[in-house]
Amino acid sequence: MAQQAFNPRTAIVTGSDSGIGRATAVALARAGLDVGITWHSDQEGAEETAREVRDLGRKAVVQQLDTTKVSETAATIDQLAGELGGVDVFVNNSGTGDGTKFLELDYETWMNTLNTNLNGAFVAMQAAAKHMVQAGRGGRIIAVTSVHEFQPRVGASAYDASKHGLGGLIKTMALELAEHGITANNVAPGEIATPMTGQTDEDPKQKERPGVPVGRPGDAREIAAVIAFLASPDSSYVNGASWPVDGGMLQMGPQAGSHITSNDWRES
Repeated sequence: MAQQAFNPRTAIVTGSDSGIGRATAVALARAGLDVGITWHSDQEGAEETAREVRDLGRKAVVQQLDTTKVSETAATIDQLAGELGGVDVFVNNSGTGDGTKFLELDYETWMNTLNTNLNGAFVAMQAAAKHMVQAGRGGRIIAVTSVHEFQPRVGASAYDASKHGLGGLIKTMALELAEHGITANNVAPGEIATPMTGQTDEDPKQKERPGVPVGRPGDAREIAAVIAFLASPDSSYVNGASWPVDGGMLQMGPQAGSHITSNDWRES
C-alpha cells in the first residue's frame, strides 16, 4: 500500500472555461498547483480562466476537449499531463443536460448526454489515473456529479442515469486505486449560479429559493472550496465519498429547489 505523503503540484480540470470548473481551477492555483484547463465551445472563457491562474503565479495550459468524442479524450488528457509534467489532481467537471422527458427522449440525445457525462468521463479519469500510477506519487480524482446522483428529476432521464453511473464508477475506482495512494470522490452540487443554470455572473445571495433550506442557490466558489479540500493532502482519509453541496436541498426532495415557491413549509 502506498503511504507516502501526498504533495500535489499539478491538476487538470475539465470544463474549466466557466462556472464550477473555472472556480475550481482558480482555487487549485491559489493552493499552489499548475493547472490544465479544457473547454468545449468557449475558448475565450478558457483563456480567461488561464489568465486568472497565471495571475496567481501558476502555470496554465489550455486544450479543447469534447468528451462526446470518446476516442480523442485520452489523447487530450495525455497531452495536458505532458505539458504540465504530470497530473496529481484530476477534476472531472465536464457535463451537460438535455431536459427531455423519457417518452420524448431519442437515442441520439440519450447517447450525447451519456457520452459527455459518463463515457467520456471514464476515459478521461482512466487516462489521468494511469499517469498517477506511473508517477508513483499518489493522487486525487474528483468527479463533479449532481444532487441527481442521489435523487431523480422529471425531464432528466439521461442526465440522472449518467450521474448515477458516474457516482458508482467513482466508488469502484476508490476501491481499486487506493493501493496506489490515489483517492476518488464525488462532489454533488445542487443549484449553482453558473451558465448551465442560466445564471451567469449573477449573485446567488440575491436570488430567493424557498425550496432550499439556506434560501438561495450556491456560488461556484462554494463548490470549488470543497473540491480544493478533496484535492489536498488534508483529505487523505476521504475515499469513495459523495458529498452533496446543496444548501440542504436534498433534505427537501429532488425537485424542491425549483418547485417550492413559498416558505410555508418552514412553519410547523
